[in-house]
Amino acid sequence: MTPARTGRHDRAHIIGVALELLDRYGLPDLTMRRLATELDVQASALYWHFDSKQDLLAAVSDRILARIPDLSPGTELPGAARAVRDALLAHRDGAEVVMSSAALRPGPSRAQDALRLALPAGLADADLAAAAVLQFILGHTSLVQQRMHGESHGAASTTGSLGAADDSAVFEAGIALLSRGVALTPR
Repeated sequence: MTPARTGRHDRAHIIGVALELLDRYGLPDLTMRRLATELDVQASALYWHFDSKQDLLAAVSDRILARIPDLSPGTELPGAARAVRDALLAHRDGAEVVMSSAALRPGPSRAQDALRLALPAGLADADLAAAAVLQFILGHTSLVQQRMHGESHGAASTTGSLGAADDSAVFEAGIALLSRGVALTPR
């Protein structure tokens, strides 16, 4: 939900409107010009709040990942992975936005932090393991969202082996394999 506008547009309000436009039109049509039109300002006014479109998308990415709940101690990797996936699926092209920001702004994110917390204590390469799991989730969720977009335009088929009906099973199998690999990793 977009925060209520109070006078001038602030960063939080602009991010909220950008997220609404993302949900309505998708990432390819989320332009600074469209956002400015929606806000009834000149596109140049947006650059008071964001250095670039990528800076705006990084803020949108952070808002998407803010949907990941604070996980309780003892949450296992599959539960944390599902929480990350659910946050990405809550918004059209959410995985692509987060993936783009992760590629251009490497380093830990709320998603990676949640996954790291779900890994066994004392794991030697917890950062590496969390990054690998996050990349699987981003890739899988991006594929699912691409398929959903194709289906909405009549371009994708869900028939056959490993189609959309099997997306959940593929996700669970991937996370189970990654979890077993983590369990076998020396501490």
